[in-house]
This record gives sequence, C-alpha cells and structure tokens, in this order.
Amino acid sequence: MIEKILVATRNKGKMTELVKLLRPLEITLVSLNDLLIEEEIEETGKTFAENAIVKAERYGELGGLPTIADDSGIEVDALGGAPGIYSARYGGEGFTDLDRNNLLLKNVKKIPDSRLTARFRCVVALWIPGNKTVTFEGKIEGMIRRFPSGNNGFGYDPIFFYKPMKKTLADITSEEKEKISHRGYAVRMAREYLSKL
Repeated sequence: MIEKILVATRNKGKMTELVKLLRPLEITLVSLNDLLIEEEIEETGKTFAENAIVKAERYGELGGLPTIADDSGIEVDALGGAPGIYSARYGGEGFTDLDRNNLLLKNVKKIPDSRLTARFRCVVALWIPGNKTVTFEGKIEGMIRRFPSGNNGFGYDPIFFYKPMKKTLADITSEEKEKISHRGYAVRMAREYLSKL
C-alpha cells in the first residue's frame, strides 16, 4: 500500500487540484518544495508524455518516493497546435500567465473566431520504484476567447471557452473544473490505477 506520493510540481494551483482529486485514496501528497528538492528537470521531450515521464522518474529518484508528474498545455489548431508542450514557457523566461495569455491573443488576432478551436491536453505519469512508469491522458475541447474572463483557475483558463458550460475555465468553480478538465480526467484514471495496487 502506497502511503505517500511526491507530486512533481512547485505550482500551487496544480498542487491544490491534485490534492483534491487524489483525496479519496487517503494518500499523503508532498510537493518538491516540501522535500526541498531544488533541481529543475529540463523538459527535453517532444511530447507531453515524454516530459511527464522524465519528470516523474527523475524527481522520484531524487525524492525516494512514488511520484506523479504531469505535463500539460494548450493546443490552438490555427497555430498548428502551438504553444503545445511549450505552453508554460510560451514567450520566454519571466513571462507571467497574463503575459502568455496576451501573447497568445496577439498571435490569433487575425484569425477568424470560427477557427479558434483549441484543447487542453494533459498527460500524467506515475513512477513507482521497481515498476514501469505508466501514463494517463486527458483532454478538453474548447475555443479561444478574445478577452480573458474569470478569476478562478490559472494558466490559460481565462481565455479557454468551454462551450457546454458557455464559460471560460476561469469562470467556473474548482469543483466544476475537476469534473471536466484535462487534468481531472487524467488524474482520475491514475487514481483508479492506484486504488487497485
């Protein structure tokens, strides 16, 4: 029985989401900050899965604990799937979430609304010492909204419009987001896998 899992993140928003999603398992979750792990693992993969796996395995070895890591991002069809795996680094060092949202909106300025289809994609990797790393993928389809809306969520949530709810992901509650989000879907699959161990 696994009693403690390292969540390979320093992102408070992401940590909060994972704590809520994994709560039914009654497993203690610790972050990189909790274990004072300062090393930054370079995301050199060409896919979300490759990046998630390298983070789970490397941080797991550093922390000496089973580790869950994710790589996620937004894919805008009219931009050829960009920013994709570069979502968190879109625009370069020192850019805030607001800066990245503004850059994305600037880059789609001349594209008609009807072509602003996009999705959030997330791959969660779970590394358990002695086992093969397993991955779980989730995605949510939507549209890019021209103007940010909402104060919940983080990242690109304020400009990602989810048609079934007629709101951006930053306009809905964290409970609503857990049920429909790319990360929520992937983590629930990981939770189901963990519950069977």
